Amino acid sequence: MPNFLISFLFILNIFLAGYQNYGGKSIEAKRTFKNPVFDGADPWYMEKDGYYYYCFSSKNGINISRSRFLTKQEVTKRVWQAPETGWNKACVWAPELHFIDGRWYIYYAAGESGPPYIYQKTGVLQSETEDPFSNYTDKGMLYTGDDPDLKSDNIWAIDMTVFHFRNKLYAVWSGWEKAELTDKTPQNLYIAEMTDPCTMKGSRVKISSPEETWETGGPLDLQEAPEVLFNDKNLFIVYSCRESWTVDYRLGLLRLKDKDGSLLSPSNWEKSGPVFQGPFGTGHCSFVKSPDGEEDWIIYHSKKSVKEGWQRDVRMQKFKWTRNGYPVFGKPVETGAEIKRPSGEYKSENR
Repeated sequence: MPNFLISFLFILNIFLAGYQNYGGKSIEAKRTFKNPVFDGADPWYMEKDGYYYYCFSSKNGINISRSRFLTKQEVTKRVWQAPETGWNKACVWAPELHFIDGRWYIYYAAGESGPPYIYQKTGVLQSETEDPFSNYTDKGMLYTGDDPDLKSDNIWAIDMTVFHFRNKLYAVWSGWEKAELTDKTPQNLYIAEMTDPCTMKGSRVKISSPEETWETGGPLDLQEAPEVLFNDKNLFIVYSCRESWTVDYRLGLLRLKDKDGSLLSPSNWEKSGPVFQGPFGTGHCSFVKSPDGEEDWIIYHSKKSVKEGWQRDVRMQKFKWTRNGYPVFGKPVETGAEIKRPSGEYKSENR
């Protein structure tokens, strides 16, 4: 092959490496993205084996999206639809996807009717195989009340997340002190140890209530959407407080003071905040690493305007850490501003 042709092909390959085919047209793969990335609320993201999984509710069911990229959705499948009858036939909220001991589990809130949203409890689904897109078995309602032996008088519970710590499995969620006839009821954060992904081991423990000036003062004092955030120095629970339908929605922080002490001791949790707030409200977050593992990212939802209501979208941005191991989320990036894609994402797209 002539040298000039070899040179031409070499240059052409370099030129095409930064492009991808879309709709029959070659367009340059972008190095940046803009918030918001998707419509929706209560974003749950996790990463496993080089893929990001985005779990979300839609039309009274639960969907899973799998993608190589944090900023893009690729394959999406509905994995569960609420039944026509039963305790969980309505109001499917805030599902989370977790991989535990070779199976996928989805924790979600639902109720027999609403509004008013006075029937919300937490259920769990289990995958039939190690494939997150396999069929799911409904394992029923989790017990989130005060009598785990008799399992009587179950109590309102939403936004459950689960995590392993010191070889034990724990659940944390937002709940009420007792059953009420109005959804204008304060919400607290509870924790319990689990025997397995579908069973609580012991009684729930209240570890936090809305008491500080920055988490009270609105029409309804609440704490919800707890999410766990680890690093080498600390175990945190990042939670949402104030009212989700207002611009006052924001994030607070609990830190386990003694990592060798009990997670079930309320006095072992130290509160601070607000740690993240924005012009339209910010809340219900999750956390992942960038594709190359070098950056930490927070994914959260925000209202679309100052008008009260639940019209929300999903946003994401990088965050950093202090020397003492505390997260620094900064300020929400403005709508439409160019944001550099997560480290390693652009390179992965252009392989």
